[in-house]
Amino acid sequence: MLTLLTAFSNIGRNPLYWLIVLLTGLTMEGIALYYQYGLGYGPCVLCIHIRIWIMAFILLAIVGLIGGRNRQISKVLHLLSLIAAIGLTERSWLTFAIERNLIDGSCTMGSGLPSWFALDQWLPSVFEPWELCGWTPDLLFGITMAEGLLLFSASAIIITLLNTIASFRKQD
Repeated sequence: MLTLLTAFSNIGRNPLYWLIVLLTGLTMEGIALYYQYGLGYGPCVLCIHIRIWIMAFILLAIVGLIGGRNRQISKVLHLLSLIAAIGLTERSWLTFAIERNLIDGSCTMGSGLPSWFALDQWLPSVFEPWELCGWTPDLLFGITMAEGLLLFSASAIIITLLNTIASFRKQD
């Protein structure tokens, strides 16, 4: 286990790690916008919340590229990344659960964002909900967007948790 944590400690402060996080986040946002504008699948409010969590990863990755080699900054970045991964997983699970009728629920057309963080008004082309929750389109091989997001977010929790633990571990 210590070898694994040592590996994650080295990976988590490497600019390549943050570049991969940045490119993954940009790719995910790009795919979402392609489905929205290219294929006509409008986002629901949960999809918008997922986009916000992914945007948090993008912003953290930019800071990580700039200052991620600093041990203290790295600790904060990994802790914030873990929080973003948990938020992403919660929203992804809710989207999946509604899609599969595992829970009774729906969502409104409002973004649910406070007035001081009105992304839906500041950048409606990216953050404005168009549809009610309940269904997500297929990505590849019959995997729905909700299923893909749930798998991705679970992976993000594992990676960010290991990076967070490794960043707080005393170095030998």
